[in-house]
Amino acid sequence: MARKVFFSFRYDLDNWRVQTVKNMGRVEGQPLLSSNQWEDVARQGDAAIQRWIDEQMVGKSCDIVLIGSQTAGRPWVEYEFKKAWSDGKGVVGIHIYQLLDQNRQPAIKGRNPFSGFTLNGGKVAFDQVVRAYDPVGYNSTSVYSSISENIEAWVEEAIAIRKQW
Repeated sequence: MARKVFFSFRYDLDNWRVQTVKNMGRVEGQPLLSSNQWEDVARQGDAAIQRWIDEQMVGKSCDIVLIGSQTAGRPWVEYEFKKAWSDGKGVVGIHIYQLLDQNRQPAIKGRNPFSGFTLNGGKVAFDQVVRAYDPVGYNSTSVYSSISENIEAWVEEAIAIRKQW
């Protein structure tokens, strides 16, 4: 049975790529909202967004941050991985910029969203504990294969790392 995970990502730029990862079927993520559904939640304000995230994280064992060109610094992505860590869930990042979007275009590589955060009262860099994988491959097909072949192991490793902390 596939692990239940929460996907964190920048919706408007990476929804297509995230759907590609979700459709691999290697892990079971939360339902991905359509743009209209997301707008309905967002229109209700920050409290509604936070409530939706919190509800979707229930029963998940890991937060997978799917890193596109502009994922780092997104407030809700940061909220999601901080909440997951605080709740004792694994956290892992996977760069998805080489997967093609709906226009069959890759993106540029984004920054590590875990950089600049710390653990243990500022003594340990979060990005030295939580891994951000850049899947092996020179095109979308080979990157897809790399993610598909490794995502389950990356999730299990993230859960094991979190248990150590």
